[in-house]
Amino acid sequence: MTSHVPARPTPGTATARTLTTPPEGLLFLDRAAVRACAASIDPVEAVESVLRAHAAGRTELPAEGYLPWTNSQGAYCRSIAMLGAVGGPDGTAYGMKLINAATSNPAQGRDRAGGCGFLFDPETARPVVLAEAAYLSALRTAAYTMSSLRHLGPGSFEEVTLIGCGAQARTHAELLARYFPAVRALHVHDLLPERTAAFADWVRERGLPFTVSAHERAERAAAASPVVITVTVSDTGYLGAASLRPGSFVAHVSLDDLLPEVFDRAEAVYVDDVTLVRENPRRVLGRLMAEGRVLPPGADGRTGGATVVRGTLGDVLTGAVPARRPERGVVVSNPFGMAVLDVGLLARVFARATADGLGTRIDLIGEDR
Repeated sequence: MTSHVPARPTPGTATARTLTTPPEGLLFLDRAAVRACAASIDPVEAVESVLRAHAAGRTELPAEGYLPWTNSQGAYCRSIAMLGAVGGPDGTAYGMKLINAATSNPAQGRDRAGGCGFLFDPETARPVVLAEAAYLSALRTAAYTMSSLRHLGPGSFEEVTLIGCGAQARTHAELLARYFPAVRALHVHDLLPERTAAFADWVRERGLPFTVSAHERAERAAAASPVVITVTVSDTGYLGAASLRPGSFVAHVSLDDLLPEVFDRAEAVYVDDVTLVRENPRRVLGRLMAEGRVLPPGADGRTGGATVVRGTLGDVLTGAVPARRPERGVVVSNPFGMAVLDVGLLARVFARATADGLGTRIDLIGEDR
């Protein structure tokens, strides 16, 4: 950042500032710039680094701000402000993700969610970067899924099921091609057949190495492969235990796709943060934990037959909790979605953008000094 330079006031006049301040500027990164930077980093390694820091207590994760409303079409809208800080060898990254969504957006040709990500200067607290957040958010979510597959998924698999064919499904498909080259088939389902068809066309246009098989029913799609990734906006459960193969892994990315019986019968359940999941009644696992039907880690010996959350993916990465891969049952990964992952990933993107000279510099104050 620019240093302070002594000012020379005009004789006989008063001045409110005896120093000229550096430009109150930030770097703006649109989606194209974010994607270009993300292609040059390892998003899974970035996410795993933050998960280890979180498990070691080197993060700060304040309560999120949540504002819901209904728009003129009667559609549910919401704004979520998620702040976080991540400590690392190069210092602490401070930032925020502001992510908004309207359920009526897809019908109008827009992504359901969109927003901005920020990083803050540790000394001045000023924002130093403003980045398009929808792709970044989808990337960190997919990177988390890839990490959970690495450590908790089946030992080998060549087919994956995606339930939901929106933006999250596309980002997951991109990372599956990058990190799991043995995968050759995607089984997909979406409530809107045209979105399923658009996803299959997109896979072909992108040259991804998958055959895409569309299924009219979610249950049949789930039964078609040993890896099931739910990326929907459903607030009503529909996938039961009978829909899942023995030896399956489920990345329960969205809110309420799984019926409670899946958690009751799971071989193992892992989350990203136990407290966040337990205290959120909008999600099925949070409700089950509030009811005592699923218990937090450390409850062994007093379970009464209830499922016990094994721990967090961060605990697995640090070796504090053993990894359990599916054998004859189902292993469930049920992340809440932590702002610190967005902050840590944006810090990597910002460093890449700075090194490559990408983005647009914006002076927030301009001539009013």
